[in-house]
Amino acid sequence: MAVDSVLSSPLGPPACEKDAKALQFIEEMTRNADPVQENVLAEILTRNAQTEYLQRFKLSGATDRQTFKSKLPMITYEDLQPDIQRIANGDRSSILSAQPISEFLTSSGTSAGERKLMPTIREELDRRQMLYSLLMPVMNLYVPGLDKGKGLYFLFVKSETKTPGGLLARPVLTSYYKSDHFKTRPYDPYNVYTSPNETILCADSFQSMYSQMLCGLYERHQVLRVGAVFASGLLRAIRFLQLHWPQLTHDIRTGTLNPKVTDPSIRECMSRFLKPVPELAQVLDSECSKENWEGIITRIWPNTKYLDVIVTGAMAQYIPTLDYYSGGLPLACTMYASSECYFGLNLNPMSKPSEVSYTIMPNMAYFEFLPHGHPNSPGFTRDSPPKLVDLADVEVGREYELVITTYAGLCRYRVGDILRVTGFHNSAPQFHFVRRKNVLLSIDADKTDEAELQKAVDNASQLLRETNTSVVEYTSYADTKSIPGHYVIYWELLVKDSAYSPSDEVLAQCCLAMEESLNSVYRQSRVADNSIGPLEIRVVKSGTFEELMDYAISRGASINQYKVPRCVSFSPIMELLDSRAVSTHFSPCLPHWTPERRRC
Repeated sequence: MAVDSVLSSPLGPPACEKDAKALQFIEEMTRNADPVQENVLAEILTRNAQTEYLQRFKLSGATDRQTFKSKLPMITYEDLQPDIQRIANGDRSSILSAQPISEFLTSSGTSAGERKLMPTIREELDRRQMLYSLLMPVMNLYVPGLDKGKGLYFLFVKSETKTPGGLLARPVLTSYYKSDHFKTRPYDPYNVYTSPNETILCADSFQSMYSQMLCGLYERHQVLRVGAVFASGLLRAIRFLQLHWPQLTHDIRTGTLNPKVTDPSIRECMSRFLKPVPELAQVLDSECSKENWEGIITRIWPNTKYLDVIVTGAMAQYIPTLDYYSGGLPLACTMYASSECYFGLNLNPMSKPSEVSYTIMPNMAYFEFLPHGHPNSPGFTRDSPPKLVDLADVEVGREYELVITTYAGLCRYRVGDILRVTGFHNSAPQFHFVRRKNVLLSIDADKTDEAELQKAVDNASQLLRETNTSVVEYTSYADTKSIPGHYVIYWELLVKDSAYSPSDEVLAQCCLAMEESLNSVYRQSRVADNSIGPLEIRVVKSGTFEELMDYAISRGASINQYKVPRCVSFSPIMELLDSRAVSTHFSPCLPHWTPERRRC
């Protein structure tokens, strides 16, 4: 029953009283964005006034913006790393936050080949839960009847470790799924999952995926939305179904559970509803055995109204594949978050992926914005920082790099996200996510920048020395046509003695050497998550990169300023490169990866 008269919201008529309160909260926060931001900064600075970090810059208890901006520098992770390492090693003094650091959240960004460690405090879980609680009230404005069924979401926990000082280090979603906020969440008819908690919390990726898929198949007619965190995760689930549907169908036909699922908690919870359903097994057998899988999502889950996945930024490359498997279902991007901080939500979640804008909630942290392209590199000093723009003062159409100050002790921290202002909701700006700064390649949670790619090529090319061969030029792209996607590296080689050109085996080892050189997030995705396929090197004919330059110049590039792009995505360029390929080589085995962090 719609609740128009109770706490109604300009966003639209709420579906229930609980939704009405959530929508009114969004209105209050966005109407008062600047005063809320001022209060957030004052609260953070008051709480942390006695921390070593703030005292280092002689803030002297000031809580106003002007003093804060004049005394505290803008920083990167590398600036903060010595303090973070002290905390990781067991120093429990108030270094960054007056409240105890409860754990570290591991960022998908990397530093020296390792995940970044983001300090957090226990109350941040409340803040994240608050943002989650706003998502369905907004979605209910656009898609009615979501309380009449369930969501099939493929959610997973990942590996966690402990720092030398004993603090947990794990991804932010693993932290959330293992918290009481998630495990003991109150019943909400608008937000029911087909996956029991036990299936989500199993650390074994095969057992978790298998049991979540089985639950989703049993309840196929109740599924109203299908989702994962990233688009790549949902496509992995479809690929899993392609590989394992015969066993899944067998389990449904017989009411038994695959013996490969050994986790006791999963077996116990599954035993409560496993039963033979031969009619369902017949439907699955009929649909999955067809060669054509176009529209498979709606063929198996016919009542699905939309897909709930992130398809902005690097994930946009998966949109055509999702459209193929879903028959063109709407793609909903509901929220914007990172390991450092949860930022905001999409108030128009059914908008086209290219038009997705996120409204930053001003109570989540203190936000500043560095105009993108600001010449702060050689001229920037701590004594003359660039002028950052406050949340309420950004300009529509401009691009900015996001800078945050959090309750957990990050102060004027550069997140590395480039955002474009698309408009305002009340006085709160709305942003389109443009890209991660400096990221070249990304398939899943991995992020590989130009320096890291160069290092990987350098290390791999050492294997060519014995054949007196060198890499003349290279470029790359993220191939997402296959599932899972994989990195493709184009190499043009200079073979100084054709009698000793590198063998297929040597070039395959070059692929592996590149993978060994990439960061731990990439290697975990390859080894533990199976979300990235083997790296591929395509050797192209001599002169190919000169042809690439000629093509770029024909399209208006300056011959004096032309640089070989280290990552390509423009179809004509990729067609040119592929037409010149003379051999292809894949990594022959998995790179080394261990969940244990290296000690600094």
